[in-house]
Amino acid sequence: MRVFLPALLGFAATAPLRAAETSSVASVTAESPPSSSSEVTDLLERFVNWLHGFFPGIDQGLFQWIACGVLLVAAVLLRHFITNIIFHYLKKLASKTETTLDDKLFPALEGPTATFVMVLGIFAALTVLKLSPQLDLWVSGGAKIAALAVILWGLIRAGAALLSHLEEIAHERHMTVATFMPLIKKTLFVFAVIFGALVIAQSQGLPVQSFLAGLGIGGLAFALAAQDTIANMFGSLVVVLDQPFKVGDTVKIGANEGKVEDIGLRSTKIRTGARTQIVIPNKTVASEAITNFTRMPQRRVDQTLGLTYDTTPDQLEAVMQDIRGILRADEGVHKDTIVVAFSNYGASSLDLQLVWFATDPDWARHMAVRERINLKILRAVAAHGLSFAFPTQTMLFDGPVAKQWAGRKT
Repeated sequence: MRVFLPALLGFAATAPLRAAETSSVASVTAESPPSSSSEVTDLLERFVNWLHGFFPGIDQGLFQWIACGVLLVAAVLLRHFITNIIFHYLKKLASKTETTLDDKLFPALEGPTATFVMVLGIFAALTVLKLSPQLDLWVSGGAKIAALAVILWGLIRAGAALLSHLEEIAHERHMTVATFMPLIKKTLFVFAVIFGALVIAQSQGLPVQSFLAGLGIGGLAFALAAQDTIANMFGSLVVVLDQPFKVGDTVKIGANEGKVEDIGLRSTKIRTGARTQIVIPNKTVASEAITNFTRMPQRRVDQTLGLTYDTTPDQLEAVMQDIRGILRADEGVHKDTIVVAFSNYGASSLDLQLVWFATDPDWARHMAVRERINLKILRAVAAHGLSFAFPTQTMLFDGPVAKQWAGRKT
């Protein structure tokens, strides 16, 4: 690795010099400026000459190809050693530790590391060949792009493993940030890819700084053309910072109500009670009033019971007392707020107002408690010989026409 890595990094700088130099190593040393890249070239050349010393009868040009093959075989063997021995030992060691970070990190780095070794081996092997100046330039550019791409790949996989570990910790500790970890992963991945692309472009001599400066001029036009997209991205940032809900919460956003299924960079998806999916732009989410039903500590129940007007005051007091006892005795009712009161003289009933809270805000479980309470109230009303009122209306007819109709009936 100490030979291959400097060889790769110094290859691009020494490619034009090697294309113009003679086959003599001494002349290369004399003509090249004393720098780290020339030292790398000298190191590789000495390596080839050292190997050639064992086979003096082989032509120099042919032996360069032999040295190229030796380097490729060495890279394959080194890759095999790293993946099958070193990483096997590291993963075995990680399984004995308490943390799960190393269990994710070592497998994530195994592929990029093995690929990086092969990239170094391939381009180190090409370094010992006497290529044309044009091929030297192509190989130099390919070496930089391949090495930077593999390094970027390794960093992304390592970062993903770290974020997955943090997500597990957040879930274990019931932290709200766990819901937004997929969104954070997507955002960091996008920025990592953009940054890597800029670094690769810079390594190829492209005017990245001029491009970035030009973004200031074209940024206004881009912002006008993509204002909805930018507004949605800022909306997702607001959702991440304020955390008004998380995946799995039942919410009402504007006129839309349902269970949150996904929070993305552009939109939030909720599943309605009718099992349809609604996609809401994040700019709408950020500007609308949000009702989070999942975060209710209890669910309020407000009922009106109407008893018939032939109910006596004593009967009314007795049935209200029974209803209070039913609510206090039920384990599904929160005991802090229980209201049972004779509230109003209705058009066709004596109205009782019931206000209480279910201890479990879940809709299905709250409905089960509500059903149990309603059945007990129904039995209590029947036990007192009372009945619920229903809308009735009495019409009185008077006058000559009414009397005439009444006379006909008689």
